[in-house]
Amino acid sequence: MWTETTCIFFNFSYIHPKLLRATGFTTRSDIGPARDADDIPEDRHAPPNKKHKQDKEDDEEDLNDANYDEFSGYGGSLCSKDPYDKDDEEADAIYDAVDKRMDEKRKERREEKLKIDIEKFRQERPKIQQQFSDLKRDLADVTVDDWNNLPEVGDARNRKQRVARTEKFTPVPDSVLARAAAQGSMNTSISEQDQKYGGINTPFGAITPIGSATPSADIDMKKIGQARNTLMDIKLTQVSDSVSGQTVVDPKGYLTDLQSMLPSHGGDINDVKKARLLLKSVRETNPKHPPAWIASARLEEVTGKVQAARNLIMKGCEECPKSEDVWLEAARLMPGDQARAVVAQAVRQLPQSVRIWSKAADLETELKTKKRVFRKALESIPNSVRLWKQAVELEEEEDARIMLSRSVECCPTSVELWLALARLESYENARKVLNKARESIPTDRQVWITAAKLEEANGNSHMVERIIERALNSLRANMVEINRDHWIRDAEDCEKSGSIITCQAIIQAVISVGIEEEDRKHTWMEDADSCAAHQAYECARAIYAFALAEFPSKKSIWLRAAYFEKNHGTRESLETLLQRAVAHCPKAEVLWLMGAKSKWMAGDVPAARSILALAFQANPNSEEIWLAAVKLESENNEFERARRLLQKARASAPTARVFMKSVKLEWCLGEIRNAEILLDEAVKHYPDFAKLWMMRGQIQVQAGKREVARDSYNQGLKKCPQAVPLWLLLSRLEETVGQLTRARSILEKARLKNPGTEELWLEAVRVECRAGLKNIANTLMAKALQECPTSGMLWAEAILMEARPQRKTKCMDALKKCEHNPHVLLAASKLFWCERKLSKARSWFNRTVKIDPDLGDAWAYFYKFELAHGDEKEQEDILKRCLAAEPHHGDNWCAVSKDISNWRLKTEELLPLVAKSLPIPT
Repeated sequence: MWTETTCIFFNFSYIHPKLLRATGFTTRSDIGPARDADDIPEDRHAPPNKKHKQDKEDDEEDLNDANYDEFSGYGGSLCSKDPYDKDDEEADAIYDAVDKRMDEKRKERREEKLKIDIEKFRQERPKIQQQFSDLKRDLADVTVDDWNNLPEVGDARNRKQRVARTEKFTPVPDSVLARAAAQGSMNTSISEQDQKYGGINTPFGAITPIGSATPSADIDMKKIGQARNTLMDIKLTQVSDSVSGQTVVDPKGYLTDLQSMLPSHGGDINDVKKARLLLKSVRETNPKHPPAWIASARLEEVTGKVQAARNLIMKGCEECPKSEDVWLEAARLMPGDQARAVVAQAVRQLPQSVRIWSKAADLETELKTKKRVFRKALESIPNSVRLWKQAVELEEEEDARIMLSRSVECCPTSVELWLALARLESYENARKVLNKARESIPTDRQVWITAAKLEEANGNSHMVERIIERALNSLRANMVEINRDHWIRDAEDCEKSGSIITCQAIIQAVISVGIEEEDRKHTWMEDADSCAAHQAYECARAIYAFALAEFPSKKSIWLRAAYFEKNHGTRESLETLLQRAVAHCPKAEVLWLMGAKSKWMAGDVPAARSILALAFQANPNSEEIWLAAVKLESENNEFERARRLLQKARASAPTARVFMKSVKLEWCLGEIRNAEILLDEAVKHYPDFAKLWMMRGQIQVQAGKREVARDSYNQGLKKCPQAVPLWLLLSRLEETVGQLTRARSILEKARLKNPGTEELWLEAVRVECRAGLKNIANTLMAKALQECPTSGMLWAEAILMEARPQRKTKCMDALKKCEHNPHVLLAASKLFWCERKLSKARSWFNRTVKIDPDLGDAWAYFYKFELAHGDEKEQEDILKRCLAAEPHHGDNWCAVSKDISNWRLKTEELLPLVAKSLPIPT
């Protein structure tokens, strides 16, 4: 038998398979391979899949001119007719791997390019969705009233379409009705015409008369019309009176029927039926189960069947006469008089039920009857505190005192009754009442606290502390745990009620209870902050006093107490505390400075000088005290004394700040030559102090020596390459002389020296904006946000650089990146101002100044906003808050405040100047 290889080698013996099949020969393709069925197939040499005839026809070569290309020839595969074997498959896999590898090498570049093209396309032609995104966000702020007030859409149809033609009805004559009746009837006799012409066949050409189909004489249409009119008259007579036209329908029954028809229950009727069936099963299974009767009655009430509900609940009262819930439900469902009768039956069944007696009193309308009900109730239940309290509330003061005297006898363990009686008694009787209360309830702290408040109210302050101590000892003796949190809360309540001495005594007695030795300071500071947050300032003051008595040399406690007095106390209390503080901590410079500033702000300059003199004695070489003394003298126009102090300071404590203050004083006074001499000496001693080089360059710029100033800045940058303000000054100097390229290179060099500095990126963007090169500015801003993604200054500038429709979207992105940044909040405030959303702008300005009260630009914009859209009261409020905050930062604020001509201006004078210099945002 031949194999395929034999056929390949011996071509002369090859016979086409069709011919073999035609003559009955059998080939290898007919009987399969020469292998056993159990042999393992060799997949590596498996023959390729055969193609169907249709696939062969599809793979035929297309030699059409439309499929021809000059470079690649005819389209399609050149080897499509050849068999596809394992080698071809392996080659295709290798080529696919190579293509995939080459595709991966260019994938990032291609995707990045595609992303840039898409962003550019979207910027040039934004989607309608993006254009209206800000308006969609505004929909979140639309209230329900705004939705309801939207105008209705008008009808755009013409009048002919709007006004539909009314249907016209024409009464049908009786003849038509008669004809219709005749068509549907059957004749039982033959007419004369039928008899004459033979049957019912009509002769040719004859016309059948209309009367041949007339019904019998029993139907009279006239009588039918009369009957119809009579029936209508009867119906109208039933509804109305024939004389006056008044209704004769029973109004009560009619309204009752209407009420029963109201669909008060919105659920499915099948659910109601199922619930009714289930509850009926529960009632029949266990008729003594009160909740079943209550649930059944409420189901009927919900479905609008109030009478059925009343009947069910009364049956429930019969089945469960000892259930107060059933009686109370019955009283609720019944109308007034019937409810009182139901409650009377309930009282007879349950005379010890407090809730039923209270319900009985609530059903009464007259005060006298209510009192009578409560007295009967107290006769039955004399030990009910609730009934006593409700009864006492109805009485006058004298009668209430008598009733309370009786109530404490019946309920000796009720603290509320004892305290209420003590409040109504005189001082002596109240003491007796409280003593009896302590004997009856030895484990309650409220009685002791009330006794202490009583003594304080009557001027016996020395007894308060003793009572609180006895209270703690008595409670401990009765095995009561002393919870300091509860006692501190009681102290806060005492302060709110005006018992200051009692509150301080409680704090001193319990503040140390249950605290470890090493946790005392930390815990007490937390307690003081908590009391201050609850506006219990006397409690916080008492905690600070106790802590200072325990830790008199702790500077941190003195400082916190001083700041507390500064914020919540008076000037006298602050100065008294600071005097004690400097006596215990003489080396704490900040305490001396706070005391001197307090005197100075009060106008007592000699006292401030004396405090600083004492501070010099305690801290002879303190830079802070020297500079405070210089500021005190310069602010009071004692410039010669300030110069002498600075000269002494340079001799005894020669620091960089002392030299800087000396130069600034000479510069402010116009002594430029003295300032330059001091600067030359200062930069020799402190060459790495950047502010000295900055001042030197600014003085030279002011004198017109730009080249010398450039040299000074460059020298300073060699010594202080990390000083960002120095780089900014040099860049602005080059920009003012028109060297824009040099300014760019300086800023780029500064960014290389100080990477990730938002001020340098912001200045680079503003340089391009000032030059009118907005495209370059946008590119720089994108790079800046990539390097500093959480910079509020950059995001705020990016918001203002956007076109007006895109600002809100940019603002949302900025708030996601840095939600609580004051610069972003300020930009959002200006955005609302531009859109004339004044209330929103005001609230956002408030948020900005609360988050960062030191940002002067925010205060200036806020003040300008109120000048434009607020009243005098709001403007004064902003001015006062700004004075309390004393801002020092902000580009626009510093440009005005650090101008040498404004060196003596205060905050209240600077704020209007800065606000005036600001443009209105557009």
